[in-house]
Amino acid sequence: MKEKITAFIHNLLIYDYILFASAFALFILFIILAVLLRRKLGLALFFLLFGFATLVLGPTIGYIEMHKYLFKNSTQVLSQKKLNFVEAIVVKGKITNESKFNFKKCKVTASVFKTSTNKLKNYVYKLKPLKKMSIFEYDIPKGETKEFKIIVEPFSYARDYNLSLKASCK
Repeated sequence: MKEKITAFIHNLLIYDYILFASAFALFILFIILAVLLRRKLGLALFFLLFGFATLVLGPTIGYIEMHKYLFKNSTQVLSQKKLNFVEAIVVKGKITNESKFNFKKCKVTASVFKTSTNKLKNYVYKLKPLKKMSIFEYDIPKGETKEFKIIVEPFSYARDYNLSLKASCK
């Protein structure tokens, strides 16, 4: 756990520090407003709760959305083939760097999940895939596309399934 926290802090960008500092500054501002308005209990409680919500939700949601924007990428499945004599699926795909930064490392994940004619069941199946497999792709310059191959194994599901790709890059 200590190693994960250290790695997270080590990989922060200047934008992350600005986001965290502004969220903390807003928290302090809302707490000061709550103290100044302590005579009006309802308003003071609102600013107090809004301050804590800003402290917790601001950096969390901001970090996720900012990294989606800064490290924008797209993945595409080129082909998929279920092997007959081995319990595996071979997936060929490509990842495109659509951001303004060069990617040092991308974690590409292939998820295989059941399908159904019911839309609600399809949504639930996407939350709990049958199998997930990940690989790392390194050094993708901005505007470039790189092809990759993932072997999802062991996979022995006999019915219809869908496959999706997603990538998380830094």
